[in-house]
Amino acid sequence: MRDRVRVVVQGQGRRSRRAGIAGALWAVGELAVTVGVVVMLLVVHQVWWTNRQALSAAHEVVRELEERGWAPLPEGGGEGEGQVQGEGEADSGAGASVGPSGGTGGSSGEAAGNPGPRTGKPPPRESAYGILRIPRLGVAVPVARGVDKRSVLDKGYAGHYAGTAQPGAEGNFAVAGHRNTHGEPFRYINRLRVGDELIVDVRGKRYVYLVGQTLAETTERDTGVIAPVPRSIVRPGAGYSEPDAYITLTTCTPEYSSKYRLVVWGTLKR
Repeated sequence: MRDRVRVVVQGQGRRSRRAGIAGALWAVGELAVTVGVVVMLLVVHQVWWTNRQALSAAHEVVRELEERGWAPLPEGGGEGEGQVQGEGEADSGAGASVGPSGGTGGSSGEAAGNPGPRTGKPPPRESAYGILRIPRLGVAVPVARGVDKRSVLDKGYAGHYAGTAQPGAEGNFAVAGHRNTHGEPFRYINRLRVGDELIVDVRGKRYVYLVGQTLAETTERDTGVIAPVPRSIVRPGAGYSEPDAYITLTTCTPEYSSKYRLVVWGTLKR
């Protein structure tokens, strides 16, 4: 009788393990691609779509203000707790503007001296009452009271800081705006130069300011930049020392970051 030959097949276990590892890697790769696509779509929505929505809506508000009349001037700029606004704030109100601790004085209706009589009640927080035009940048943005992120800035508006002057009045008419996303009206204010015009239209009246100084970088707690006589408390050489009618634009810097604030100052053209 012939001996039976026993054949042992080796390597099947290894191949099985390799197939299992390959399947797991494939699944991980598919998951990574899916996550990447989702993240990309979120970025597109945040950076591109919100821009289009806010910009279109803001342009419509500008058109309505020009064609259908103007909202009454606000009593004040809104609420806040001593911080210079930028688009990076996580919440919608607290810490997003300058209150009494910021040294801006009392309500803008009294201390700043509103131009012209008021008619009716002040507009609600989210209602635009004026237009800020920046000819060099081709910008025309609605102005609303307060620097609330959700109800003002995310709509593509410029937000009027609490307690700061009304347009055309002595003191400091200070506004904040997004630099990136949500219409990004202040994206290129770093390109403004001395002598450029900043035009504010309110109820058929026009106030023209001329850019005088730019502060490329300061902290969010530098509330001196929106004081009645604006002067940085972080960089004392930047700002002014005499009373006048000022305008201040603030936004975040560097781009896509809320670490610092970029400031542009101007004075009323007499």
